[in-house]
Amino acid sequence: MSHKHLFTQALGAQEREGRLHLAAHSHHLWPDASFEGQRRCWEDGAFLADRKWDRVMGEVWPAAQAQVAAELNLPDPSTIVFASNTHELMLRLLSARTEKPVRVLSSDGEFHSFRRQAARWVESGRITLETVPVAPFESFADRFLDAARERRHDLIFVSQVFFNSGHVFDRFAELAALADPEGCWVAIDGYHGFMAVETDLSAVADRLIFVAGGYKYAMAGEGVGFMHCPPGFGARPEISGWYAEFDDLSLPPGTIGYAPDARRFLGATFDPSGLYRFVAVREMLAREGLTTAAIATHVAALQQRLAERLDRTRFAGAELINPPDGGAHARFLALRSQEAQSWYRQLAEAGVTVDVRGDVLRIGLGLYHDASDIELFLERSRGIASAP
Repeated sequence: MSHKHLFTQALGAQEREGRLHLAAHSHHLWPDASFEGQRRCWEDGAFLADRKWDRVMGEVWPAAQAQVAAELNLPDPSTIVFASNTHELMLRLLSARTEKPVRVLSSDGEFHSFRRQAARWVESGRITLETVPVAPFESFADRFLDAARERRHDLIFVSQVFFNSGHVFDRFAELAALADPEGCWVAIDGYHGFMAVETDLSAVADRLIFVAGGYKYAMAGEGVGFMHCPPGFGARPEISGWYAEFDDLSLPPGTIGYAPDARRFLGATFDPSGLYRFVAVREMLAREGLTTAAIATHVAALQQRLAERLDRTRFAGAELINPPDGGAHARFLALRSQEAQSWYRQLAEAGVTVDVRGDVLRIGLGLYHDASDIELFLERSRGIASAP
């Protein structure tokens, strides 16, 4: 089944340029519904002026919280806070730890926003960092949990779906069992998992921190970073803005107030357009009956179709490091080869948008693809040559 009718504007632009966009895992194309959300944001800003914040915080914000809570099966939407990106939320979360240094456990496969910041924190002495190698992934979960159970850390930070390989880590309950507001905090980077694989946090909602956003599979673009943070974890973050005490701006002079819910991590004035787009896209998906499970099934069939045909292409010698196996799967196929960089450049010249990370070529499929896109990719790939 094709869902291209939901993406007429974005796909139209790709077609005019003669491009085939196979990077849904990177900058997911925006559905038409997101344009309506953007338009409503502009109208509220232009027509309501200062009063727009009543609508943003009184209607759009809680609607977005409710959508995230529904997707993750969280019992209380007030545990959700939004920010422009997850990096901001990561800074605010760590600022709520008083230890110096903060002892952090992570993997060596985290996304650059955490990897780079953690390296700088180590350099400055703000944290100590222990990393568990992701490879070989078959034993990663056991090795990571063994390190976590040694209880030598103040913060555990690990990905749900690893951005470079697409491997899925889902043993949340075992990590959450180690979490304590007065002890170790457990944070999951869910950016490549949110709305890509079904995620039910109901059993661990009171112990697990989860960060993700709308840039990828939520199809809402920038500005919709969010964090689920249970009560008791980080009651007074050091880095926060005046919105964090927005509930009561009449506090006595010199008093630093905090909202009683996840808004304690808020910053200051922000661009709300991403929230409008997110809500509009989620409402569109509900009208179409498109759940995360349904979209994952659609994408899985396309991934399987492509994987079965790779041996007939120039990519036959590459290692498919995350083959479809019928279980939870990233929204991209990851091909490891010394020729990945060359393939990426040649595909770009052929009008195919994919991406590359080191020696891994990533081909991302989404709701806006169908079988015809697989065939077009294979056709354009026939001209790919070996690296000189």
